[in-house]
Amino acid sequence: MSTRCLDPFLRFVLLITLCGFVYTPAQAQQSSASPLSKAQLEQLVAPIALHPDPLLSQMLMASTYPTEVVQAARWAKEHPGVSGTALEDAMQKQPWDPSVKALAAVPQALQMMSDKLDWTQRLGDAFLGQQEELLAAVQRLRERAQAAGHLKSGEQQTVKTVQAPTGPGTPTGPATTPMIAIEPANPEYLSVPVYDPRVVYGDWPYPEYEPYYWYPAGFTGGGVLAFATAAAIGSAIWGNLDWWRNRVDINVNRFNQFNRAKIADNTWRHNPRHRGNVPYRDAKVGQRFGEAGRTAARDTYRGKADAGRRDLAKTKIGEGGAKAKAAQGAARAKAAQGAGKAKAAQGAGKAKAAQGGAAAKAKSAAAGRAKQATGTKSAAARAKGAQNARASAGHGAGHGARQASRPRATAHRPQMRGYAPTGGGHRPAFRGGGGGHRVGMGGGGFRGGGRGGGRGGGRRR
Repeated sequence: MSTRCLDPFLRFVLLITLCGFVYTPAQAQQSSASPLSKAQLEQLVAPIALHPDPLLSQMLMASTYPTEVVQAARWAKEHPGVSGTALEDAMQKQPWDPSVKALAAVPQALQMMSDKLDWTQRLGDAFLGQQEELLAAVQRLRERAQAAGHLKSGEQQTVKTVQAPTGPGTPTGPATTPMIAIEPANPEYLSVPVYDPRVVYGDWPYPEYEPYYWYPAGFTGGGVLAFATAAAIGSAIWGNLDWWRNRVDINVNRFNQFNRAKIADNTWRHNPRHRGNVPYRDAKVGQRFGEAGRTAARDTYRGKADAGRRDLAKTKIGEGGAKAKAAQGAARAKAAQGAGKAKAAQGAGKAKAAQGGAAAKAKSAAAGRAKQATGTKSAAARAKGAQNARASAGHGAGHGARQASRPRATAHRPQMRGYAPTGGGHRPAFRGGGGGHRVGMGGGGFRGGGRGGGRGGGRRR
């Protein structure tokens, strides 16, 4: 193989080698963060080492979630004076870790952590990475404060030396030395100590690591160790310290009451889901909780995916139910429309019947009126006929009288109604008063008038 062919290959290998030299120290520096020294650990815990054990444990847990601490501090500042059941109700709506929610009952502690956020983050990293050493630093500082005469029981808190427990399962060795415990004088109220760490512990032995000194805004207390206004905590503060096992414990009853939960394990565990984008100082801690965080993220994703599938199935079922309801509603609408049409037709029939009845009544009334008019006309005709008859009768009587004076031929012997022969002559006698006679082809007769006249009759011959 020629030298020209090897040159590109050798250049590539050289480039990879140089990149390896450059990358390896950076990676080593990132993964090999050195543990904090005693002086550094005491510098971190000096501002809170004299806090009551329940508050101290709560602040150590919450310091591992610096972003949520800032959010809770802002909330507490915007909602002053909220406590008791109202605080419990409000915290159910917040997405923070329970250790951060608990500190909402002690806004001075939240404000202290939020004001010095870099200190809070370093405190949380030390608690996660060097928990045993950090708690040992607290005990050393308490011993120095007690030796300086500044740590003692009072109205706000009780200071006592606690012996190691005995019995099976208890620690042995150096961990059995007595520990200094600080408890609130009243478990329902808690007062935040305010002091200068450079004074309360005696002469500060680490001038290169001066501690953080904090006091509330407007604080006017005096003395080396003073206290802020007591806060009503109820069941909000549920943490405590197990000094002989170097860990934080949970008061299950208080935790369940404040968070409305039902846990049974009293061991606190860091939850990387509430860490946000804040990196861990120690790569080993980051790897430990980062892997847990990735597992939790996968579980969360799976849970959300399952929930999404369930919601999709519910949506489909809901859509099917909605379609069925829509079809049922359409059928009901059609039935109602048909019933409406039937009622309309029935109403139209009734209207037509009523109209027909009215027309029939009108026709009947018209017929009645016509009949009445006809009757009236008949009556008028009858009256006229009677009048004509009377006129005719009068005329006939006059004509008869004139005709009676004339001699009649014997051949035409008249046939008369109401005739009665008399013995004295040829002259006929009449019943009743005037009347007339009719002369006809078959004989004639008279209609007699008057009372005894009646209708005379004769025979036809």
